[in-house]
Amino acid sequence: MKVLVVGNGAREHVIAEALSLSPQKPELYAYMNSVNPGIARLCAEYKIGDILKPGEITRYCLEKDIELAVVGPEAPLDAGVADALVEAKVMCVGPRKAAAKIETDKSFARNLMRKYGIPGCPEFGVFKDPDEAERYIDSAGHDVVIKPSGLTGGKGVKVMGEHFDKAGAKAYAREVLETRMGTIPEVVIEERLFGEEFTLHGLVDGARVVGTPMVQDHKRAYDGDVGPNTGGMGSYTDAGMILPFATKHDYAMGLEIMKKTVDAIKEETGIEYRGFLYGQFMAGKKGVSVVEFNARFGDPEAMNVVPLIDGDFLEICRQMAKEGLRANIAFRKKATVCKYLVPDGYPEKPRKHLPVKVDEKKISEAGGKIYYASVSEEDGKVYTSSSRAIAVVGTADTIWGAEKVAEESLKHIEGELFHRKDIGTKELVQKRIDHMKELRGA
Repeated sequence: MKVLVVGNGAREHVIAEALSLSPQKPELYAYMNSVNPGIARLCAEYKIGDILKPGEITRYCLEKDIELAVVGPEAPLDAGVADALVEAKVMCVGPRKAAAKIETDKSFARNLMRKYGIPGCPEFGVFKDPDEAERYIDSAGHDVVIKPSGLTGGKGVKVMGEHFDKAGAKAYAREVLETRMGTIPEVVIEERLFGEEFTLHGLVDGARVVGTPMVQDHKRAYDGDVGPNTGGMGSYTDAGMILPFATKHDYAMGLEIMKKTVDAIKEETGIEYRGFLYGQFMAGKKGVSVVEFNARFGDPEAMNVVPLIDGDFLEICRQMAKEGLRANIAFRKKATVCKYLVPDGYPEKPRKHLPVKVDEKKISEAGGKIYYASVSEEDGKVYTSSSRAIAVVGTADTIWGAEKVAEESLKHIEGELFHRKDIGTKELVQKRIDHMKELRGA
């Protein structure tokens, strides 16, 4: 089978790797904005082009007789890439544009939850008028979160009490609307949630939702959960489906919310949701609430979850795209810790085009895996861009064992880069456990 991966980040690298390991021995292709050296090595051929151009991607698939495409990022889904592929009779893992609105339009997502009575929805309002937005913040009676309704590359959400006070929240809501931040001229203002966040991914075939192990991402740039928000500095899973600070009930609630959401999307749009669904949840005093949904695998969370799938990932993707998931899907009972190396100055003033020296052999000998993200390869040398550069994953029987593997592996990458050293440590995980005990009691 000829298979195409759309995208060129670390998430797409781990997807391409998992596809390449299929016993069906697929012939792999990639459509990328720039060359990811890890993906390029796995491919029979790759093409550099605009991943937001559905027609061009579809033409490439037809020219190469590609049977199945896996779309990694959200922006191509919003551009209608999945729609174009499906209409051209190319199987596609990734929801069509109307279904992908669960991520690409935050007002759609919240209104869908309200309309269909989906649990876990916080109090919220959607506004186009800045004065109305300010009045809502004044009357809320609690801290709020300000979210541009459309896509902002994961950097548009700001939280009252963390980023600003009430006056700052009102000013930011006005800024979102007056500058038309994001792709939709609306702002979503919702109640601030308290607790511990976790990510749950679903493998979705239009009806069935199969849950993966829980993951916890770390958005803050620096050790100790301080500094500006980022796209994600790293993440971890435990050796099993449940994180140490969470419960089986939290997992079950998250999965049930995702199932109800998939059903509601079909009812509302008439389109079946096929692909990966990312639910970001807050486990708090009152139970589980929805922070947001994403219409694809998380990044960095994909690097934790995809390698744990115990089976033929290509066959799972084919079944999601076409006939429906049939067999049970199992996951290896291992813990994983993913840490991102980022250029000095990231995220606010990142230095660009920094050379990076990677000893992949020694990383492998240390037990780690490497996934290239926002880098370029020129004359056999790797250079950073302004974003997250390289993800390293450690795997072991325990979280702290996996953390040690990741740290040992990181020693074999040289450059003007930094990473968070505390992700996956006993101290940080215990902090999460203690926080939940404080919220919920022992």
